Amino acid sequence: MAQSVGIKDVARAAGVSVGTVSNVINRPDTVASETRARVLSAIDRLGYVRSESARQLRAGRSRIMGLLVLDMGNPFFVDVARGAERAAREAGLGVMVCNSAQSPAEEADYLSLFAEQRVRGVLLTPADATGRNIAAFRRHGIPFVLVDRVAEGATECSVSVDDVAGGALAVRHLVDAGHRSIAYVSGPPELNQVRDRRTGALNALAEAGLGPDALRELPTERLDVAAGRDAGARLLGLADRPTAVFCANDLLALGVLQAMYAAGVGVPDDLAIVGYDDIEFAAAAAVPLTSVRQPAVTMGALAAGLLLEETEAEGGPGRHEHRRVVLQPELVVRRSSLSGR
Repeated sequence: MAQSVGIKDVARAAGVSVGTVSNVINRPDTVASETRARVLSAIDRLGYVRSESARQLRAGRSRIMGLLVLDMGNPFFVDVARGAERAAREAGLGVMVCNSAQSPAEEADYLSLFAEQRVRGVLLTPADATGRNIAAFRRHGIPFVLVDRVAEGATECSVSVDDVAGGALAVRHLVDAGHRSIAYVSGPPELNQVRDRRTGALNALAEAGLGPDALRELPTERLDVAAGRDAGARLLGLADRPTAVFCANDLLALGVLQAMYAAGVGVPDDLAIVGYDDIEFAAAAAVPLTSVRQPAVTMGALAAGLLLEETEAEGGPGRHEHRRVVLQPELVVRRSSLSGR
């Protein structure tokens, strides 16, 4: 196994001091051109690569930003990562993307990894509803910004979408189309987003003079297509089946759509469906899916921007004024909810 080439090896090959090699790498203008050329030749010949992690430890300032999301299998979080990566790259930083898979235990492991790596800061969509993971991570003094979640205190920034408004948009649309019995395929109940979208749905029903019994909730353990298919099967088994369904995200909605297609239930004539997120696959579904759009790329970029503001604040992160940014959702109507009721 080949040994890695260090800065001492380069200095020896070029016949100069370690300090001269360091100057060539970090402050080339301070080194005579002939000496600089000799050092660069040695670097090229030996294949030397600077240890960025060692440099960052010495400087006490990492060029890596951590991003921890609930599910990288969900295109919504891929778009969040795209926005964050774009903003980080413009600032000369890289992004380490990790996936908690909605597991508090995995979230804790990744937060420990970020602390070990001394990342510049972290963008976090929490999986742990208790807040224990965040409390433990806060002790490391590494700045973080909550993404797709509103900060409850004044100790960190957050960027989110008004999910109560989003849930109301979805169900108001269905009520306006004539539906009076609506299912809510809700996902894990411990997630704030799931609860907020349900609150919005109930608000829209109340506006229309309908009680909470007009919303039939079908919880799922996960927010993926397989869970949506399972919810669709349960929906088909109801004796008094609702005429419309609102899903907590598009992956659930696509799973419900698959279950209806397999059972020969027409969408939207027999069952109207509305999703949430407006991922790319929503418009490309066999029956194009009505969805509540979240500006995911913008959310990621704004969150990264807030983190950069905090880490670069004059006087240090402690001088940074934390902000909560709440974006507004938008209903995108497609064929899956346009029945002739």
